[in-house]
Amino acid sequence: VAGCSDGPAAGVDWSKCEKRRLILRGRNLSKGNFERTDFSKSDLADANFAGADLTEADFEYARLAGADLTGANLSKASGSRANFAGAVLKGADMSKVEMGRSDFSGADLTGANLQKAELGRTKLKDAVLDGADMSRAEIARAIFAGASLKGTNMTGAYTYLTRFEGADLSAVTGLTQKQLAGACGDDKTRPPAGLTAPDEWPCAQE
Repeated sequence: VAGCSDGPAAGVDWSKCEKRRLILRGRNLSKGNFERTDFSKSDLADANFAGADLTEADFEYARLAGADLTGANLSKASGSRANFAGAVLKGADMSKVEMGRSDFSGADLTGANLQKAELGRTKLKDAVLDGADMSRAEIARAIFAGASLKGTNMTGAYTYLTRFEGADLSAVTGLTQKQLAGACGDDKTRPPAGLTAPDEWPCAQE
């Protein structure tokens, strides 16, 4: 039974609880149960969610900058305009998340599962996505400048006007010529072996 009135602590069960507009900066919430918890507009910067269950949690406009979500389960979580800048999401399950227009700048997503993730217009500048699975992810207009993409799987990803300017895609797997042709790049974009940059990138300034 969820203890919605329990204080923040490691292993706490706040499943299906409303925790909106709270200040929980730096709190240890590791291995907690937050399935379908509403964290919208809460300040969770630098909090510890390592190993936590955040399935279908709501992070709309929440601040998680610098938070530790190592190995956390965020499957089907939502969070339009959430701030994950500098967060650690190593090995996190982010399959089918809906995080459009969110900020993952400088975040560590090494080995994260991002299959079928909705990440349209997200900021992934300088993020680490080594070994991450982005197969069939929706990354239209997402920004990857300076991101580390060694072994990142982009099989079937939707790359309409995805911003690959300055990105090294040479070690990305699953990317096709068609996906690359519909994305945005510049003379510093390095395509994977066997692919070539289009004669003219379809990159209207927005």
